[in-house]
Amino acid sequence: MILIFLVNLTAIYSCFAQFDEKFYFPSKEWHSIENMEFTEMNFRIDKDTINTVLFNSKTTTKATIIYYHGTGGNISVNTSAAKLLTNEGFQVFMIDFRGYGKSTGKPTHLNIANDAQTIFDKIIVKDEFKNYPIIVYGASIGTQIATKITRDNKDKISALILDGTISSFTDMALLSVPKEQKEMISTYVTSPYSAIEDIKHIESIPKLFIHSKEDKPVPFSQAEAVYSNAHEPKVFWVYEGKHLESVSKFQKEYVQKINLLYGDIIN
Repeated sequence: MILIFLVNLTAIYSCFAQFDEKFYFPSKEWHSIENMEFTEMNFRIDKDTINTVLFNSKTTTKATIIYYHGTGGNISVNTSAAKLLTNEGFQVFMIDFRGYGKSTGKPTHLNIANDAQTIFDKIIVKDEFKNYPIIVYGASIGTQIATKITRDNKDKISALILDGTISSFTDMALLSVPKEQKEMISTYVTSPYSAIEDIKHIESIPKLFIHSKEDKPVPFSQAEAVYSNAHEPKVFWVYEGKHLESVSKFQKEYVQKINLLYGDIIN
């Protein structure tokens, strides 16, 4: 009996140790960023360097969008949204998690959260940021840290955008494990933070949800669950297409929705 307990305990801890690794697929390959004005900023945290890029607005700047990208690639391959938004008067600040692009180290749920907060604290006092409203944007796995940062800094953030919303790391893990492992995952592999819980504590900040019912990597039901827990004001834009495809497939409507969100901030 004791032996069985120890074997199960070892399996649980092994599963937990590998949990973060199942979510992050960083690329070190850096692609040239063309036809955009930007400034790179490096932040030294612990023994690692976190690389960030501030894409300059192409018109008079009206707000800052802090953008947390998804699970793959790095900043240099996630610029589609920034290109559209800078045309609309937004400056876009993107962060590569540890191990992504020019950032060093290895990503985990906890160091991503710590780095995001540390960098947030540093940038909001800079001249490039302090005179503009801040909109936090999370794409796919970035929705988790975007919601947490907004919850923890409600007095400094004006709006939240969740694109391809994941309800929790645990819920995503449950999608890919065998039926016989689901109970163990649900019981022992808990999310250190999750959009489905954090959204409950974000009261008056305007929120825009973007998701497709055809989304395969992230089921529409996860976005619905987070939206259901969100307080007003909130808007749910449901488009037809693949995961995170609204940026490329519905450009006009995409910028319209975000401009309407900005209108809610200033009115």
